[in-house]
Amino acid sequence: MWADVVCAWAYIGKRRLAQALEGWDGEPVEVVWRPFRIDPMAPTQAEPMEEVLRDPVVDAALQGCAPGMTPAENRVRVSEIAAAEGLGSRWGAAWRASSHDAHRLIALAYQEGGSALQDAVLEGVLRAHFVEQRDISLKETLQEIAAAAGFSEGGRLLGEGGAEEYVRETLLRGKAIGVTTSPTLVIGGEALAGAHAPEVIAQFVARAVAEPRRELPTEVERLRLAQALLDKGDPLGCLTLLGKLMAEHPEERSVRLLAARAHYHSAQLSRARSGLETLVAEIPDDAYARLMLGRVLERQGKGEEAAPHLRIAAAMNPEYGKAG
Repeated sequence: MWADVVCAWAYIGKRRLAQALEGWDGEPVEVVWRPFRIDPMAPTQAEPMEEVLRDPVVDAALQGCAPGMTPAENRVRVSEIAAAEGLGSRWGAAWRASSHDAHRLIALAYQEGGSALQDAVLEGVLRAHFVEQRDISLKETLQEIAAAAGFSEGGRLLGEGGAEEYVRETLLRGKAIGVTTSPTLVIGGEALAGAHAPEVIAQFVARAVAEPRRELPTEVERLRLAQALLDKGDPLGCLTLLGKLMAEHPEERSVRLLAARAHYHSAQLSRARSGLETLVAEIPDDAYARLMLGRVLERQGKGEEAAPHLRIAAAMNPEYGKAG
């Protein structure tokens, strides 16, 4: 489940997912929570929600959450649904808080104690934010939540920077596979976006589990995710996921070519040129590497140097000549 702990629908979705799995009699199902950010610009130091909601720009942005309703009407609707799900009548976040460290704590709980401990910590974070109206961006708040959930080491691990890299990379993985809303339930290659009714979730789980996806080697999956990020216009995210592959498989041509493309699209032209020149020297008849090298040189203002590479690429593959 990809979700943000500052998303009210994530808390509602958590309850509905649990209800959907209560009568599950198929293969054992493990629920693992992955990070998503609905408000990546939330400040490190939390702001009172009352002040935030008075901002007309924020109010207008919230219109997209519930077309046809004012943000105030939508908040009332969500509160009523939350109460019906047993989440309490006193409902509503009091703070606009960054959820980054909360996601780190939730990830650490899974790493240290599995899905049961993660669920307990997640429940504590959600309850603190929406019911107790506490500031979950504070380390002290997260330490208290961890301790109450039986995760005594949580505060220390958080303070040591635990799961920092994991959360940042997993956010990119979610983007790569097409997660765009909180919550989104993912099983294999199937996704169900939104906090649906328990019976809808149960049907989705049954259908997805019945059609298991073939697992890819870790390196292949990482390469495909990096490619997906580049295709989505995020070359820096692509390079982040490629980092481990570049360190572990520095001679792998597909990794090096994708890195050169990402350098090109992120305007790191010197790095792109260096990588592509090496690739072309190794395999002179690689038409695509020739094409990319020519384009890099053009962007560097070196038209005369670019021309031979572009001509050779077009001779080997006429389609590259049309790309112009």
